[in-house]
Amino acid sequence: MSNPQNTVPGPIGIFDSGYGGLTILHQIKQLLPQYDYLYLGDNARTPYGTRSFEVVYEFTLEAVEKLFSMGCNLVILACNTASAKALKTIQQNDLKRMTTLKKVLGIIRPTAECVDKLTHSRHVGILATDGTIKSGSYPLEIHKLYPDITVTGEACPMWVPLVENYEFDSPGADYFVQKRINNLLRKDPEIDTIILGCTHYPLLINKIMKYTPRNIKLVPQGEYVAYSLKSYLERHHEIEELCTKKGSCRFLTTESPEKFKESASVFLRKHIEAERVTLEKV
Repeated sequence: MSNPQNTVPGPIGIFDSGYGGLTILHQIKQLLPQYDYLYLGDNARTPYGTRSFEVVYEFTLEAVEKLFSMGCNLVILACNTASAKALKTIQQNDLKRMTTLKKVLGIIRPTAECVDKLTHSRHVGILATDGTIKSGSYPLEIHKLYPDITVTGEACPMWVPLVENYEFDSPGADYFVQKRINNLLRKDPEIDTIILGCTHYPLLINKIMKYTPRNIKLVPQGEYVAYSLKSYLERHHEIEELCTKKGSCRFLTTESPEKFKESASVFLRKHIEAERVTLEKV
């Protein structure tokens, strides 16, 4: 297939406000190891979860533009807050002003698509950051696909700090995890499926499983996002042809590379190298 716009192929960009997107990257690389990846964490300005729609959109657009400028033609917003507060505007407004063939995808829609096959009671719970819960993005996306499913959310403001301060397996984490799960199930006792709507939460999975009844399915996002991306590339050959395939992966951060490497090793369980970049308003 020809490339009518003569766009130069490049790596797949993966963006997150911090480290949580590394859990998405890990699952994508497991399924699609042949592609090149460029991960960007806006660690200097994390967390995004408590910020306004306007600020999250501004920061996310800066990151997307940066990844585009570094050769990415496809960018995955591996951040629920960015997907909730910025994706739609970027897709509908900003991409239209660009002449080259570039795409930006989020992680909420792929997660929403999977719940129909998982829930029997048709009652689904969402555990996420305050920003993601307040955005209403999960109920909106799920109801577009499955209007009969009842969706109930619970914000978990302490969960990300627990992960980023390496307290996710500590005894002190139990209180905060149990409290939020109990709150969610009190709101709707019929819930049989819970979406972990933040990319940090897989690191809390041992605590989450401890306080979640065994009959309830837990849905970490990484695997579903990875399979959704695979399907997307199979269906959009014009985009797939613009993704280079040397199996490489680079890491960028807006914070200290040393700090990023230390924290990233917790998420990826291996040593990586990182480079510092700055983001500017477009």
